[in-house]
Amino acid sequence: MHFSDLGLAEELVRAVTEHGYTTPTPIQAQAIPAVLSGGDLLAGAQTGTGKTAGFVLPILQRLSQNPAQGASTGRAPVRALIMTPTRELTAQVEESVRTYGKYTKLTSMSMFGGVNINPQITRLRSRIDILVATPGRLLDHVQQKTLDLSKIEILVLDEADRMLDMGFIRDIKKILALLPKKRQNLLFSATFSDEIKSLADNLLDNPALIEVARRNATADNITQKVYEVNRDQKRQVLSHLIKTHQWYQVLVFTRTKHGANRLAEQLEKDDIPAMAIHGNKSQAARTRALAEFKKGDLQVLVATDIAARGIDISELPHVVNYELPNVPEDYVHRIGRTGRAGSDGEATSLVCVDEFEYLRGIERIIKRSLPREILAGFEPDPNARAQPIQMRSSEHQNAPRGRGGPSRSGQGQPRSAQGKPAQPGSKPGAPSAGPGQPRPKARPGGEVAGGRPGGSHRSGGRGR
Repeated sequence: MHFSDLGLAEELVRAVTEHGYTTPTPIQAQAIPAVLSGGDLLAGAQTGTGKTAGFVLPILQRLSQNPAQGASTGRAPVRALIMTPTRELTAQVEESVRTYGKYTKLTSMSMFGGVNINPQITRLRSRIDILVATPGRLLDHVQQKTLDLSKIEILVLDEADRMLDMGFIRDIKKILALLPKKRQNLLFSATFSDEIKSLADNLLDNPALIEVARRNATADNITQKVYEVNRDQKRQVLSHLIKTHQWYQVLVFTRTKHGANRLAEQLEKDDIPAMAIHGNKSQAARTRALAEFKKGDLQVLVATDIAARGIDISELPHVVNYELPNVPEDYVHRIGRTGRAGSDGEATSLVCVDEFEYLRGIERIIKRSLPREILAGFEPDPNARAQPIQMRSSEHQNAPRGRGGPSRSGQGQPRSAQGKPAQPGSKPGAPSAGPGQPRPKARPGGEVAGGRPGGSHRSGGRGR
């Protein structure tokens, strides 16, 4: 099958072909005709399957073929709204819009927090057909009356599961209330939780259902392995693996921002070029680190879960779970950064005795056992006993809170592998983010993730 077989216009096929793609992926082959038909869509696809092109291409075609309904008086007549959970993913999707729409007359814009709002206000004074935005900054513009959503024809919720995990449900509901009732709705999610099903039931009208992979499945072209190690030897093991196997481009995941910083510094001392990327880094620093990593100038990028969303490198060979996520679905998202677009990938997890419960939760959700190995010279202590995994609530990124209330995990506490608030082995009185404690004023997750990056100035808005 060729992209031209899907009913796409010649100018779109030409742009896709010039970008190096000739054969659509399964999600593209099913989603493109469904979106072109004009109906609602609920699509489930693991990350790296090409879902972005699956909705961007048909949106470009529909907007090009159908003239606008008329400009909104004094405001930008936005016709399509694509909402994403993080800054990096917002920029990535909008780049795809520009790449695939290069031969159309449609215009696009990305909108996210952590940067000065004034240039965005200026840009909105010109014509914007397709807006890609994070929910928080979108509401900032709505409040300042710099953005009109009354002409939206197509709405996309991309990585909807992550948006709910990050506590965006209240923002999403506010935004939905501002949109015209008659519109096309597209919901894309890597996993289908009960919350996603509920959102789909309320949002979508008789949608087409596409599911190209088993729920919470990991790609078959990703080799997964687990090294059992002592908790205090993880850094030495990681350096050993990188140097011994000559890994040249490695994405490493930690649970906390502080842990990411510390590990990057330690790897640098081991003569391994490394940088950290997380919500407390300025947007400029995040963009620079990601650019260097993509070019291959940076050997190791250490990231937290939220900051890594939107990292799309077609042939990223290695992902390492330096620390297992406490939410098992995040394992699927993490290792999905490799093995993209049909390329092979390798996902390695360094697991100490404290994380065995997390590992069992991951194996339950992906419905397979992960092969475990012992690295010669780094044998774990067979008598080691599990200790509670403590994370300061200000650093925790897997259970951020939405505005004005706790996360969907219940009390804003880190969730266990079974989805319960308590940490495995935690003791009464252990630090938590329970009710009654001060909550950060910043929006959750990828927009600020625990505070304005680098103490950036609030410019004309709430600065998200």
